Amino acid sequence: MTAGTRAFRQFVLKVHSRCDLACDHCYVYRHPDQSWRRRPQVIPDEVISSVAYRIAEHARSHPELSRVNVILHGGEPLLAGRERLSRIARELRTALHGVCELDLGMQTNGLRLDEDLCRMLVRERISTGVSLDGDRTSNDRHRKRANGTGSYDAVVTAVRLLGSPAHRDAFAGLLCTVDVANDPAAVYDALAALDPPRVDFLLPHTTWDRPPPPGAAHARWLTTVYDRWRADGRPFPVRIFDSIEAGRDGEESFTEALGLGSPDLVVVETDGEIEQADWLKTAKHGAPATGFHVLRNTFDEAAAHPGFLAQGGGIGALSRQCQDCAVVRICGGGLYGHRYRAANGFDNPSVYCEDLFRLIRHILRAPRPRPVSRPHTLTPDGFDSLAGGDGDPEALRTLVAAAASVRRMLLGAVCAGHPGPEASAVVALDRRHPREAAETLRHPYLGSWAARVLADAPAPHAVRQRLGEIAAVTALRAGETFHLTLPDGAGEAHLPGLGRLTLRPDHGPARLVARDGQLLLAPRPGTAPRPLPETAPLGIGWEPVRRIPVGDFSVLLEDGDPCRDGCAAAPLPRLDEARYAHWTRLFAEAADHLRTRHARRAPGVRALFAACTPVHGATEQGEVSADPHAFGALGLALPDTARALAALIAEGVQQMKFNALSELFDLAGSEAAGETLRSAYLERLPAPGIPHDGLTAHGRRMAARLRG
Repeated sequence: MTAGTRAFRQFVLKVHSRCDLACDHCYVYRHPDQSWRRRPQVIPDEVISSVAYRIAEHARSHPELSRVNVILHGGEPLLAGRERLSRIARELRTALHGVCELDLGMQTNGLRLDEDLCRMLVRERISTGVSLDGDRTSNDRHRKRANGTGSYDAVVTAVRLLGSPAHRDAFAGLLCTVDVANDPAAVYDALAALDPPRVDFLLPHTTWDRPPPPGAAHARWLTTVYDRWRADGRPFPVRIFDSIEAGRDGEESFTEALGLGSPDLVVVETDGEIEQADWLKTAKHGAPATGFHVLRNTFDEAAAHPGFLAQGGGIGALSRQCQDCAVVRICGGGLYGHRYRAANGFDNPSVYCEDLFRLIRHILRAPRPRPVSRPHTLTPDGFDSLAGGDGDPEALRTLVAAAASVRRMLLGAVCAGHPGPEASAVVALDRRHPREAAETLRHPYLGSWAARVLADAPAPHAVRQRLGEIAAVTALRAGETFHLTLPDGAGEAHLPGLGRLTLRPDHGPARLVARDGQLLLAPRPGTAPRPLPETAPLGIGWEPVRRIPVGDFSVLLEDGDPCRDGCAAAPLPRLDEARYAHWTRLFAEAADHLRTRHARRAPGVRALFAACTPVHGATEQGEVSADPHAFGALGLALPDTARALAALIAEGVQQMKFNALSELFDLAGSEAAGETLRSAYLERLPAPGIPHDGLTAHGRRMAARLRG
């Protein structure tokens, strides 16, 4: 490719050039470029075949393209018909098989969605977004039929059908065009009520020649929605808000309307012409044109067109006003088409410059999202009781609640640092089902995992998968539906407290589904999800987490979690059934010794001991250790006798209490941390309301990590 160009990752394929709505804010039909009039209504077969071939050709020449996104668009793409859409999907997948993965999507007004179409979308894995501008009044202000009647009822019916359990896999979310004449709270509430997996708020496409209302009206509208969204627990991703927060953290934007990324989107019209983004139709007639055609030209040739190159020049290609702006790295000058002025082309800031500046500043000033925790107090008597092992019930409950709050706050920090549908699902499920979410967060090794993420910054895709696993467990407990896609190459999935799923290296994308209190798996794309035990013949393994009775309570035998290696000794692999039976017998006998020989510490064992992990040990007396970040878990090398095991458990729980208290107090009473650092720590991690005499070394590291 020509130097300075970038491979295309997004291909917008116009499959029908007409529409069955007459929206008065449409950028295709109501703006200067009227090229739709001369194009064929439906994309011809030869163009479909050529597009599939050209995308595969482009991907082969760019090994970095492990995945491409194709969006079926219009006009109204459903006018192309169910069979043609299905044929397009199959032809694309056939052409890209063995070359790269395909994410296939569609944007529709939803009017023609019915059961047959929805089944096709699920079968062909076409992730479908629906355009809806909010409540009835807001939507029908612009989204009208040709006879002037509104479309709200038909669209909402379609959204509910697409979002139903049978078709939810094909539901990508809602797209809402902002109109400041609409009530932002009413719009937000109407969209949220439909439980969308994502919402995009789109600024109306306009230019300096036809500017929007002055006075940052769109900023006020969007900040109202942002504040309501945050107060509601961020129940779904919102692309413009998530992109601003990603820019704040130095990450790439999720939308071409923000950020400094080079353009990676190209459009193919129904006649096969290769064009730039279709929102350029708002600037002038012919603005998106390149002169290239899929029957004659490659996408590499198109990528070298001056129009694409002009959009990828970074800060240096922006107007002087943009280059001097404090938020330029987040804003990126706004959407390229919104900079147009007939007098000087695109050498201008966005026509929404003031709106974007105010919105970005508002979001930057907002506290980073964090989970809510109830304050806990620990009296001096209670502290002494815990330290001495007397097992005061109130002190034990307080310590459990305080440690749970810390774990919850660490998880909240991970969610804030990795925004996306998985993090949003964790937050939304916590808001809707606090009891079930708390049960999920009782798993000790979630604390170890969250601490590692914050300290080591592992691969983002691994963090997102783990967040999805956490959400799946909570959804399962709450009886909600949740879908987690396990990409090709994800060899395992670990569901905290439930078990480990193992997949063959060549499994391809699989889909884990929590539905109606049952855990299901769709082992291959396009297959129906089935209960996990039924997938064993396909080479898929499921190892449930087992429990061990300890008298009148039981603990998890956690011998599969990937974060169980924080104890002093290395963990053992999963116990076979014979060794599991031996552990169960010895623990049952140890319960009697705990009750008689360690009566003073038995309440603490019962209250705090939640999981044990088998570890390597070489002595007859066994060994015990507690992971500092996994409150509730003990690493145990099994001794020869039940009496020795009881002593180890009692000793291990004392270590566990010491570790938990060390997270909350400076036990040496040092004031070296200082008031400033202590305040910064408490601001970033609003720990339980326990008096602090200073920060532990771990606290200092965590505070530095979160501030940075």
